[in-house]
Amino acid sequence: MLDATGLFATTPRRNMELKARLRDPSAARQIAATLATAPAESQRQRDTYFRVRHGRLKLREIEGRTAQLVWYARSDQFGPKGSDYRLVAVAHPAELRETLASACGICAVIEKQREIFLYNNVRIHLDVVTELGDFIEFEAILGPEVNDSAGRAQVEFLQSAFQLSAEDLLDRSYAEMLPLS
Repeated sequence: MLDATGLFATTPRRNMELKARLRDPSAARQIAATLATAPAESQRQRDTYFRVRHGRLKLREIEGRTAQLVWYARSDQFGPKGSDYRLVAVAHPAELRETLASACGICAVIEKQREIFLYNNVRIHLDVVTELGDFIEFEAILGPEVNDSAGRAQVEFLQSAFQLSAEDLLDRSYAEMLPLS
């Protein structure tokens, strides 16, 4: 069930996603603005990734917003891929971060500036990631009206609209792209 903002789910959710390097952020911004079915939003985010045995677990802190604990599982493959996830609102992110760091260990911290455009049920993210550069991500939210096949078709349409080549596509999270220290 989603809360009043439509953001936090108490049950498992699913999306179809694709992530790629972004060669021309200005052109991508223009395409996203043309396709958008809702006004764009900008967010400053910090994702702290914790070591877990299954899937990925991160604490997302969004400047001026409620933090979220995000668990997700998806295959590491290039191109569109299904992702199962859960979101939980977090009232005390600093305390939770320290508790999870003690229990699980931190494997990465990602800081990014994210512009979010909506194209129907698809979130288009234009990300500037500290230490990594510019990226684009599509997340087609799946549900009763949009199944895996329809979500895949939406993501593939956007891949074409943004002229993303196979060489641009990524198979992993930002956390896994950071150089080991």
